[in-house]
Amino acid sequence: MTRLTDLSLLTGWLPVTLTVLGVLGAVWLLIARSRRYVTVTAPIVVLTAAVFTTALYLVVEEVWRPLSDPIAVSVYVLIGIAVAAVLLVVPRILVRRRVWTAVVTVLAAAAVLVAVGVRINLIYASYPTVGTVFGVDELDHVAADQLTRTAEVVTGRPLTSVWHAPAGLPAHGKVLSASIPPTASGFEARDAQIYLPPAYFADPRPLLPVLVLLAGNPGAPEDWFVGGRLARTMDEFAAAHEGLAPVVVVADGTGSQLANPLCLDSRLGNVATYLAVDVPAWTRANLQIDPDPRAWAVGGLSYGGTCSLQLATNCPQVYPTFLDLSGQDEPTLGDRQRTVDAAFGGDTAALLRVNPLDLLRTQRFPDSAGAFVVGADDAEFRPQVERMYQAARDAGMDVRLRELPGGHDFALWSAGLRDQLPWLATRLGITP
Repeated sequence: MTRLTDLSLLTGWLPVTLTVLGVLGAVWLLIARSRRYVTVTAPIVVLTAAVFTTALYLVVEEVWRPLSDPIAVSVYVLIGIAVAAVLLVVPRILVRRRVWTAVVTVLAAAAVLVAVGVRINLIYASYPTVGTVFGVDELDHVAADQLTRTAEVVTGRPLTSVWHAPAGLPAHGKVLSASIPPTASGFEARDAQIYLPPAYFADPRPLLPVLVLLAGNPGAPEDWFVGGRLARTMDEFAAAHEGLAPVVVVADGTGSQLANPLCLDSRLGNVATYLAVDVPAWTRANLQIDPDPRAWAVGGLSYGGTCSLQLATNCPQVYPTFLDLSGQDEPTLGDRQRTVDAAFGGDTAALLRVNPLDLLRTQRFPDSAGAFVVGADDAEFRPQVERMYQAARDAGMDVRLRELPGGHDFALWSAGLRDQLPWLATRLGITP
């Protein structure tokens, strides 16, 4: 029997049911036995909500622009519906001042709000199950002081040719939360979330490759484990390869939920140095992994995808392999001039010196390889990903482009990682 926390919020009967209840709640809020309410009060409230939402859209998308990716218009429409539902509660109760009317009205508004949340979640697929909404964590965590170095290690390329899983190997990997100090960068990052595959807990221990993953904007490292279902993807791969999988360091590339420091060194923070110097140095010093850069890759979704290509072009000696999931064709705060002004004080040349597209046009990268993944329905990002794929190919990179069913959401990014993991494993030295 399926547990309540395991119920899907993306498919099946639950999202449909919650949406229907929201529609019924909206009908209750809009209709009453009062001509004045139906013809005057309710329309005024709905118009007010529409004006508020339009103003919100203009402020966020045209003035403030806190995010690297524009928020879908459909999200603003849903926000407007939620605002209207809240504003209608009191007028609807006042139509008939009875206790049961008040209770039903509050429940109706709550149903609308839940339905709006469900519909927004269907756009981004951020919370795949009921449990993820309420923070139910079924990951197997491990503390740093529980990790020890083994006297013997197993090395070889590919690892599958020299590794045989010992008896009693865990069926699942474990997750370590770690604060990676910004020794060289000074960038104040949130804790990294690190996936350690089952083979990491063997003795002797195989020297595993490292995949540094980055979340989007807005976002946090935990997003890869919630919407991205990272642990499940890696566990499935490990189960098919005697416990072997990359160690995945999900590092913080923004510093906060809404920050957009563009994944470069600028007035907005030294993010590039943090990810290219501090993160690898800490990982090599604190985890028993393969230190060879050939066994290292960087990847990410959306903002993180853009960032992965930035690191691959600016620091190919650190990250000769990358995975760009729905990235942009350049780091941006909305437009080129705004970006240059905020990050470099108006110095366009400073941006061009680190911009991936410009680097790919002027340099060669014969030792680099990467994979680009984008959703077939991602009208905004698909042309940008295709442009960067062609530029990388022209610059001598060994690259591949994969278009998967879907849009710009966690369902696509989770599928993209799963799709490219066999290629990454071969590139990083796990499989032949």
